[in-house]
Amino acid sequence: MKITDIKLGRISVPLKTPFKTALRTVNNVEDTIVIIETDTGNIGYGEAPPTGVITGDTTGAIIGAIKDHIKPSLIGMNMENFEDIMLKLHSSVVKNTSAKAAVDIALYDLYGQMFNAPVYKLLGGHRERINTDITISVNEPEEMAKDSIDAVNLGYDTLKIKVGKDSKLDIKRLKSIREAVGKNIRIRIDANQGWKPKEAVYTLRKIEDLGIDIELVEQPVLAHDIEGLKLVTDNINIPVLADESVFSPRDAIKILQNRAADLINIKLMKTGGLYNALKIVSIAEIYGVECMIGCMLEAKVSVTAAVHLAAAKKIITKIDLDGPVLCSEDPIIGGAVFNNSKIKVNDGFGFGIEGIKGIEYI
Repeated sequence: MKITDIKLGRISVPLKTPFKTALRTVNNVEDTIVIIETDTGNIGYGEAPPTGVITGDTTGAIIGAIKDHIKPSLIGMNMENFEDIMLKLHSSVVKNTSAKAAVDIALYDLYGQMFNAPVYKLLGGHRERINTDITISVNEPEEMAKDSIDAVNLGYDTLKIKVGKDSKLDIKRLKSIREAVGKNIRIRIDANQGWKPKEAVYTLRKIEDLGIDIELVEQPVLAHDIEGLKLVTDNINIPVLADESVFSPRDAIKILQNRAADLINIKLMKTGGLYNALKIVSIAEIYGVECMIGCMLEAKVSVTAAVHLAAAKKIITKIDLDGPVLCSEDPIIGGAVFNNSKIKVNDGFGFGIEGIKGIEYI
């Protein structure tokens, strides 16, 4: 099975409601689609969103990296030499993790097809079903409490609350949400780098003192501030999840060696795809540290790849793959099956993607 062509397209999917964090507000999923063609007629699908404020990757950068660097490196390579393909992919251009992830996902899709098996079974096959949380965007406390109740009524038992814009108001937000949903709903909070280290410690201690009961706090401080992250981890009881601080396996080792966080969040757009994500999984297994699998604002192609990784590996215990359910429609034919919080892998070969509606070829 040889790679004969790599084509690109775009999809645009409106969100049900605006997605608001401490870093940005988004109204539509605007993703680049990768289609890898082979001499056997097999097709692999990949996907990447522009997330400039996190990965630094814009749509133009993703397209340019693939067209000018990645595609010329991979055309003609044989899928049987999968390790060589991955080494070539990751050495073709520095950084550009979203572009690499989109191509990596399409390659793993083909890899599964080559062996007539779903990818999750090739990677470990731990389970077929997982449950995701759902994100509650940062708004006024009353609106966030209402959104939280609506999510619970849809069957979600875990909420991921966006905070980090105003620490005093964040406390009011969480107090309001906890009172609205009761004690039996898990609440995770994500500050998206929005607090300074001492501010984070003060805010989180105040939350602890109020008995709000938080499962974990995600990326409370700036991504590069490992010392600040460790300060927070050392001075609160709520487990700390490193997200934007961990792009690469090297980042994961640094965080865990310094005990700067209690948990690691894996996102394919940060790692450059499954190839490096699997290395982070192995590192976490060595250190005995549980992982979350997360996503950016992505449609179902790339999130399906993340679902397969989560289904394959036991160390991934927390699931934050709500991107497709936040969309107002699903243009992806096949792939993982989403039913609100419940996600099931299908048994199609590779990732089971059969096609994409409304794709605009570039």
